[in-house]
Amino acid sequence: MGSKTKKSIAAMEKEQERKAEEEKSKEKKAGKAGKPSRYATGQFSLTVREEEAIQALAPLKAITLYGTAKALGVKASVASGLLRSMYEKGILERVGGRSGRYIYSVRKK
Repeated sequence: MGSKTKKSIAAMEKEQERKAEEEKSKEKKAGKAGKPSRYATGQFSLTVREEEAIQALAPLKAITLYGTAKALGVKASVASGLLRSMYEKGILERVGGRSGRYIYSVRKK
């Protein structure tokens, strides 16, 4: 039942730094809560227009995720969103693949 001993200077500095980091993380979390997520609202913007994508992808024999990304010069995540939206609109059709690695072709009108 003794008294609490005084902390060393190093221990006090570490505690002070820890508290400062916690405050910063709380501020960041509070800032993030105010901004709506673009995925939560279902809105996302593509940097590649679909007409340009069709022209670039039409000569390809097999349209894959990474082939599309390389042909258009974009990241795979952007190419994935583009292929998915074009498939949902009926511009592309799946001709093969499985488990997320699909092969597409341009649907003939």
